[in-house]
Amino acid sequence: MSISIGNICIDTNDLAGSTAFWQAVTEYQVASSEEVATYLEDANKSGAGLSLQAVPEGREGKNRLHLDLFTDDLAGEVDRIRALGASEVRRFDGWVVLADPEGNQFCVVAA
Repeated sequence: MSISIGNICIDTNDLAGSTAFWQAVTEYQVASSEEVATYLEDANKSGAGLSLQAVPEGREGKNRLHLDLFTDDLAGEVDRIRALGASEVRRFDGWVVLADPEGNQFCVVAA
């Protein structure tokens, strides 16, 4: 048996806003979109996809699962993503925890 992660889904109350934010962060392209979900994928289709799914309930508490985004330019990418609307949660040696505009936390990690 073989298994791989093909997609990661983020719940959102603002599908259009979250799609724009995550598309700008990842530079992924919209592969498909419906009224309640948008699927993003990298141009080479080599990595896991990222889906945004509209949900009625708000986020409560800290997420139990998060993305780690790897980069060769930690400071530059953190600045770029903050300019897109993310907020900084915490800083460590080698990675920074950010939150998207809806409060979903993710890490930017020095590769």
